[in-house]
Amino acid sequence: MKKNIQQNIELGLELYKKMYLIRLAEEKIREYYPKDEIKMPVHLAIGEEAIAAGVCQALRTQDQIFGTYRNHGIYLAKTNDTYYFFAELFGKKTGLSQGKAGSMHIMAPEKGFMVTSAIVASTIPIAVGAAFANQYKKNNKITAVFFGDGAVDEGVFWESLNFACLKQLPILFICEDNSYAIHSHIKERHGYKSITEITKKFDCLNYQTETTDVEKIFNLTKTAIKECLKFHKPVFMHLKYYRYLQHVGINKDFHFGYRSENEFVQWFKKDPITLQRNRLLNTLKDEAFLLKIESEINNKIVKSINLARQDKFPTKDELYQDVYYE
Repeated sequence: MKKNIQQNIELGLELYKKMYLIRLAEEKIREYYPKDEIKMPVHLAIGEEAIAAGVCQALRTQDQIFGTYRNHGIYLAKTNDTYYFFAELFGKKTGLSQGKAGSMHIMAPEKGFMVTSAIVASTIPIAVGAAFANQYKKNNKITAVFFGDGAVDEGVFWESLNFACLKQLPILFICEDNSYAIHSHIKERHGYKSITEITKKFDCLNYQTETTDVEKIFNLTKTAIKECLKFHKPVFMHLKYYRYLQHVGINKDFHFGYRSENEFVQWFKKDPITLQRNRLLNTLKDEAFLLKIESEINNKIVKSINLARQDKFPTKDELYQDVYYE
């Protein structure tokens, strides 16, 4: 009994660490972005941390991840790296892609973080191809592909889901649904009421939740992975969240008129970071312990940023290196 309690506490702490790392890293991006040191668009995941942390914690080391331009959270949750991450955002030679890829195309395939892309739905068929290869190789890897609700408006999503179901591929389709595709609400785009009800017509496993509780998302994903491997079927996960900031950039955008500040207020009442922190406080009864963890994460991020800012930019003659064409 005591062992199970300790394991639950350790899991809760690990999930909190991932979420706090994501939140703080992106708040640092908000701090440096106005200084023009990050010379690229950024799509922040503040408010979304429970999905990134919960899903990535449930995935195994060997499993693969594909994502979209809103990729900071899943990268940090999967790799725990901050130095190469910030070096890429600052455009430095020491970055993940020598400063050439930037925020929207982060990748670290050696760590299972395969690729992300700025083109909506573009990594979905690539992820299906990877899952097909894994099935052929019988290597027991699962592929997880993250995308927004806007991606289900693209034909390639349905084609990919159909192929994955036909071939019974080991893949998790993870729809991060914040109800908006940039500024367009889901009611203005979908001629149906429920994404999940449509995907249930396919020969795949379906899971849906609107929770911002990271532990519930973790447990749901663990179940999805277990069922995927047991029944040899792809999985569609429909996970709701709320994007606190504008589609691209570092500010709030309620003055644009497409969504209300009250909508944000209602979601913020169940902020994933606050929920998990309060849970840990109720269990541990030791805020000093949590403050120490938060301080360590802050120091790690600050150190990474300082090192990255001091690193060199790639030279002009490196522009065409590692660029491939036919």
